Amino acid sequence: MEILEAFDATGSYRAAGQLAGCSHHTVAAHVAARAAGRPVGAAAPRPRAVDEFLPKIEELVEKTKGKVRADKVHEVLASIGFEGSERSTRRAVAAVKASWRAGHRRVHRPWVVEPGLWLQYDFGDGPVVAGVKTVLFVAWLAFSRFRVVIPIRDKTLPSVFAALDRTFRAVGGAPTYVLTDNEKTVTTAHIAGVPVRNAQTVSFAAHYGVTVLTCQPADPASKGGVEASVKLAKADLVPTDANLRDQYASFAELEAACEQFMDEVNAREHRVTRRRPVDLLAEEQQRLHPVPSRAHTIAFGVSRRVGENTPMVAFENGQYSVPHLLMGAEVFVRVQGAADGERVVIVHHGIDGPVEVARHGRARPGTPQIDDAHFPAQAGVKVAGDYPIKARSVEEAEFLGIGHGAAAWLLEAAASGAQRMNQKIREAVELARIHGIEIVDEALGTAAAYGRFDTGDLASILGSRITATPARAASEMRSLAQGTRGWASIGQPIVPVSEITATSEEAGA
Repeated sequence: MEILEAFDATGSYRAAGQLAGCSHHTVAAHVAARAAGRPVGAAAPRPRAVDEFLPKIEELVEKTKGKVRADKVHEVLASIGFEGSERSTRRAVAAVKASWRAGHRRVHRPWVVEPGLWLQYDFGDGPVVAGVKTVLFVAWLAFSRFRVVIPIRDKTLPSVFAALDRTFRAVGGAPTYVLTDNEKTVTTAHIAGVPVRNAQTVSFAAHYGVTVLTCQPADPASKGGVEASVKLAKADLVPTDANLRDQYASFAELEAACEQFMDEVNAREHRVTRRRPVDLLAEEQQRLHPVPSRAHTIAFGVSRRVGENTPMVAFENGQYSVPHLLMGAEVFVRVQGAADGERVVIVHHGIDGPVEVARHGRARPGTPQIDDAHFPAQAGVKVAGDYPIKARSVEEAEFLGIGHGAAAWLLEAAASGAQRMNQKIREAVELARIHGIEIVDEALGTAAAYGRFDTGDLASILGSRITATPARAASEMRSLAQGTRGWASIGQPIVPVSEITATSEEAGA
């Protein structure tokens, strides 16, 4: 400013330079910039090598709706004579794209919705459970911002219908409109820009009294609420290094995690409404339509009745297991997939809507498909070859009271077809009274191990053990004379120390 003030006062470049202490060339440059309307002291723009190719860049950006890559633009420019660097091209393309977006930016108007009108749903990639990829079904009520997350095994029509039915029952009613993408389960084709609805989806919508609408193709912004909900659900439920969540051991564990996620997000204040979605849902439920008591089952398959005593259903010459709690209930069976991916899916409609209860591979006639988890762990199940030992008389109780060797001898002797077993049992009881329970129990175990069940075998084994007893020497403090204490037990019943219950497996061990 001192340079320009000196020039205005003197009208001479040299004089102004002498007054301001600079070159007269500097004074001339500042005066020329002011005369041209440029910022004083700014460098004068210089022509670039890419400037003559800007019309071509603008043409390519407009043709591709701002999606063309700078390296592809550089290839085109190089083919028509551009000798500059790729860096120059990238700068020019970035500037042209910014200008193009400024003129084509989409303006969103705030959506003011009424309660009970709109529900949006979409899908997200779920975690891998037991080696199988799952899908997260996410629904979002536009007014209350209430979210519903349900894990499903695939995006087939029955799975989607079941998830929608569970959603309606979870929120307490059906809305007027249901908005989603143009999935094949909803839209089969577009004719002149008009979506052609899936006939089964139309039947489903009529059953619940809703209208199913789809957004424009490749336009997820029209259902941004559910898109954000899908992003949030995937970030929290799918195990990643960011959320430090462990892998799911079962599909039921994933369902429990989804329930916990819904409780958390619906119970905290929403940043837009400044209210909890669960509180707003109570207001919106007054405008929702009642849900039919019976779900729309046309897509779930054929109806079958589970056996009253066996949790199995028959379908196309095969038998398939279901959870034992469904015995006597009605289920729906269908075939899904083809070749190696073919599965038999069984759905049950309960209080909370239709739920998939079993999924099996194809069963062949005479070879049923059974899941062990469908059967309860029952105590006292009678199995052939496994005979629980239980005394039915005083004599048998005394014999079994000898110990585990007696039980093993009974099982092995019975299996070998030994004769006069009652007589041998009485003999063992008498020997136990004379020689003691422990030594007779050991002798019975030895007889069972070596298969000696003939008459006199037990006495022979017992005699060898008594003979093998080391001789005792007399001392001044002890006599070798046999006492009469043992005679007191003769004629007295043997009182078992504890009740012995053995099986053939224990005897073999």
